[in-house]
Amino acid sequence: MKIGALKKVDIRELWKGESSDFTPWLAKEENIKQLSDTIQIELEVIQQEKSVGPFRADILCKNTLNEHYVLIENQLEKTDHAHLGQILTYAAGLDAVTVIWIAKQFTEEHRATIDWLNRITDEQFNFFGIEIEAFKIGESLPAPLFQIVSKPNEWSKTVKSAASSQNLTEAKSINLEYWTAMKKYFDDKGTFLKQQKPLPQHWTNFALGKSDIYMAATSSVRDNFMRVEILINTDNSKNDFKNLKSKFEKLSYEQISENLIWDELPDKKVSSVFLKKDANISNRKDWKNQHEWLKETLEKFDNFFRIKIKQI
Repeated sequence: MKIGALKKVDIRELWKGESSDFTPWLAKEENIKQLSDTIQIELEVIQQEKSVGPFRADILCKNTLNEHYVLIENQLEKTDHAHLGQILTYAAGLDAVTVIWIAKQFTEEHRATIDWLNRITDEQFNFFGIEIEAFKIGESLPAPLFQIVSKPNEWSKTVKSAASSQNLTEAKSINLEYWTAMKKYFDDKGTFLKQQKPLPQHWTNFALGKSDIYMAATSSVRDNFMRVEILINTDNSKNDFKNLKSKFEKLSYEQISENLIWDELPDKKVSSVFLKKDANISNRKDWKNQHEWLKETLEKFDNFFRIKIKQI
């Protein structure tokens, strides 16, 4: 068997300029998806060269799980203090934000600064340092590669957030433990799902490709059930719900479950499609079975709805 050797390609051969070449390339759906997969946050591009308050981001995105801004700053050279100043300005100008600094090479002091920012800020702020490289094998086309050099420590931020919430109720304590155990189960089993960090609440959200349509898993300690649902929270949520239902309701019973519930929720802005199952959330011995059902059901929902919501 013949095996090729990786050859590094100068990224300036692929993109001559940051704003003229790299930023438009990265903003394309297939390329922003590669970045999303790298950082495990599903990104929806809002605009290139977007003014946000007094500053201008190379690419403005939204995290589809929570609609928080994600600002991307591109640099096809080694990191410098000017770009560091820009990302600090971004963080100061927004209440909740993720900043992604992409560069050809991170100096040790700039990598250490990103690590420090992640340590001193709460869970609403996240900073990523990412190096962009490109490789080819023989005469193949060059393939870009994102390498994370600094990222948030989600576990420590979750613990810090939980610790700062005084006098958690028993139900909230169980919820935090439940979602933390579920995340570990998902990580151990492997899944394409992108979820939010565990929090002491009875639900946790999963990205579905749009910031105003997403999935959620619910665990009720009081009422002993778990639920997986699609939540449609668009500006025209009722029309979007009816459109989706008219096209795909019958097929959803065949491909997801005949027990699926389409609920317009006429008195609320949001509409929902859900599947519910009885479960004793307080029974830790049964968590593995519960998390298995949640994983399988969420993956079914994602596989069925992700493409279809783009048609409404």
